[in-house]
Order: sequence, then structure tokens, then C-alpha cells
Amino acid sequence: MITLLDKMSLYHIFGVNDFNSIEGAIDNMAPSMVEYHLSDLCEHAEDTYLNKKDIEHTLAIGDYSLYIDYSDNIYLELDISTNNNFETTSLW
Repeated sequence: MITLLDKMSLYHIFGVNDFNSIEGAIDNMAPSMVEYHLSDLCEHAEDTYLNKKDIEHTLAIGDYSLYIDYSDNIYLELDISTNNNFETTSLW
């Protein structure tokens, strides 16, 4: 699932002025807060198409990836293929 993000909202959430500063801001935040903010951004955006050959820079954060393309559009991808099933099978 890939969504096009509003740059100003993303920058405001992480308290930065540009894409290159996001990684430093994320390093200073609790991982659960970062994941909360990214999942919130996913919920309020529509899916879109991203031609991956147009990506200028990528930032991977757990199950999420942030991309900026050459037109300065920012995309958020959630990798839904990871298995988040934490249940274990019974020994009985």
C-alpha cells in the first residue's frame, strides 16, 4: 500500500523543515511514537501509484518506507506482506 503524503503535515509531525532531516528526528523519538504517526498518516490518505524509478531517496522505518521522488513528492509505503501473527501453536 503506497500513499502520497502532504509534505507540510509530515514535516510538522516530526518537527523538521525538509526530508533529509526526518531521519534525525526519528532517531530521537520512541519507535512506538514513530509507528503511531506513520500509521495515522496511512489511515488518512488514499492509495496511489509510485513509479519506483523516479525515487530520489528512500528511508526505511520498520514496516514503513518513506520515498521522495525527483518532483519532491513524498510517498509512504506500508509493507503488509510481513507476518504480524504473534500467536504460537499449542504444545498440547
